[in-house]
Amino acid sequence: MIKRFFILSSLCMVLGVSAQKSHTVVQGDNPYNIAKKYGITVDELLKLNPKHKDGKLAIGDVLTIKSDRAATAVATKPVVADKVHTTAGSAVGKIVLQPKQTIYGITKQYRISETDLRKLNPELDSHMKIGDEITLPLASIKKYADQQTVIATAKPVEIPAEKPVTATPVAEGENYVIQAKDNYYRITKQFGISQQDLFALNPGLEEKGLKPGESIKIKRTNTNTDTVTVTEPANPKAKMDSGNEKSSSASNVVAGDDYVTYTVQQGDTVFSIVNKFGVSIDELIALNPDLSKGLKTGMVLRIKKQDAAYVKKNGDALSVILMLPFGYSTNETQYRGMALDFLTGAKLAIERNARGGQKLDIKIVDSGNEASFKNSLTQINPENTDLIIGPFFKSNVIDVLDFTKNQKIPVVAPFANTPELYNYSNLIIVETNNQTYADKIVEEVKGIYSNQKIYVVADAKKENANYLKSGLEKAVKNSEVIIVNSAADIQLDQNMMTGQSAPVIAILANDDNAAGEAFANKVVALSKEVQGVKAFSMFYSPVFEKKVDELSQASLVYLMDRKINTDGSFEKEILAAYKSKYCKTPPKYAIVGFDVVNDMLTRENRKGEIFKQMNKVQTQLATKFEFVKSKANGAYVNTGYRVIRLVP
Repeated sequence: MIKRFFILSSLCMVLGVSAQKSHTVVQGDNPYNIAKKYGITVDELLKLNPKHKDGKLAIGDVLTIKSDRAATAVATKPVVADKVHTTAGSAVGKIVLQPKQTIYGITKQYRISETDLRKLNPELDSHMKIGDEITLPLASIKKYADQQTVIATAKPVEIPAEKPVTATPVAEGENYVIQAKDNYYRITKQFGISQQDLFALNPGLEEKGLKPGESIKIKRTNTNTDTVTVTEPANPKAKMDSGNEKSSSASNVVAGDDYVTYTVQQGDTVFSIVNKFGVSIDELIALNPDLSKGLKTGMVLRIKKQDAAYVKKNGDALSVILMLPFGYSTNETQYRGMALDFLTGAKLAIERNARGGQKLDIKIVDSGNEASFKNSLTQINPENTDLIIGPFFKSNVIDVLDFTKNQKIPVVAPFANTPELYNYSNLIIVETNNQTYADKIVEEVKGIYSNQKIYVVADAKKENANYLKSGLEKAVKNSEVIIVNSAADIQLDQNMMTGQSAPVIAILANDDNAAGEAFANKVVALSKEVQGVKAFSMFYSPVFEKKVDELSQASLVYLMDRKINTDGSFEKEILAAYKSKYCKTPPKYAIVGFDVVNDMLTRENRKGEIFKQMNKVQTQLATKFEFVKSKANGAYVNTGYRVIRLVP
């Protein structure tokens, strides 16, 4: 049988899965009003339609739309509060907050809405530190707590029923006093604005949270009285980069505490402006609703201030530090092999870029182990460093970011990816997170689902499995999703009418190779018993390539970061160079080392302006790099991956 692989690329999927629709462009259409019509952002619309990424549309163009909902008008009818799933007088308990737990993660694990969670924990936002106690329904704790530390209590809690809230008309510029039971969702629904608009109108609100008694803006004023005009500095180096614009004695940029205003010049486009100021299209439109009518010369736009861009310090040569956990300082060698392999690939990338004319000053720092790490920071001179690649571990990455926070040096995290890191604007996160993979699997299953039982093989933590189950139940109506601990627990269904065996859908949510082997064997066995079994895996396992023919019968679809196209000319060149240098094919972490270092160095220019190149999508030896901002002034996160389909 011919072995066939189909490798596709994909963007990061948003939480949940939406139906695919299309829209034919008619006279008067533009990206903003189309996105608004279907309830999506302009950025999402343009990502779904890369041929139109410049925003230019022609009548008759057919656009892909991802939406389960049409845009709705601002609510004037009463807004009814979410149903409370915890009944009045029911017993509650407490959990002790663990590392990496978030509000979103708690709602998913314990099957509770954020509204109910906040009712049980009125001061939730200020009680999300490790070791804090969170109140939850006792029944949910008993059912879903797993190994989490629990403080049980039988004391019933009374949750007062909420009366319907009526959205009352509000005058331009009017403020709103935060109530005890308010949350972002309730306020945005009540006043018919987006959460993004709410944050834009109230700088700092996202960070500090809602505090009862404080006043917030809920409607935009039409004036810009809070800005102060400043003239251009005398120092030409301090001028804002204005592309090909003619210089003038006064700047067309006006600065305030949280915003700048920009006067649109002849030849400007929306896309040139967002690139100039490093903001997203949606952020720009949120602050300037009149853009929906088109961009006009002389228009004054409000633009949220961004962090100052990094400025190179080290002359012509790019000063780069590699922080690798050799562990020599403490004679611990747990990660030494991993670090050495990473270094071999990194050296190949460095030599390749140096031969291409790039001037590099490379310093390798042994980051030791967790205990000795901070001593390694003494080897870094933040005043003379342009790029730091590493360290490997989250806590160490945070230490480096804190150490270099005044200089905003670009820091690359090869493996760490947690929401705790998303607030650092000078951080580049290479590892694609598991939720991105799970969202893609949900999308794939939704596309082929036809009333089959769905089995999800979990790992010990069940975090991936629970997330998948939640996503599938939302995306596929009336689906029966069963989480199992082992592939051996997957069973064929039975047709109620005929009594014959019926196919099922099997999903692997465990990245252990032994679990992958057991999953593959089970899927192959089930496929021999009945046709129509479908298999999916969030992760790659070596057995998938050993049993291509058998797994093709189940149309296995799996995801992976690193898949080498051995037929590609670039790939052949790099593989040959590595073998010539080290007399072997590159192991896993050598591939990672080459890909990460080569990608970062090829994004750099002579000025060290790596962040200006982050919008490029690049595929190296085996890794796809497609970075998106986690949020305004947040970290750059890689959302690239490959989809492998085995076709019978």
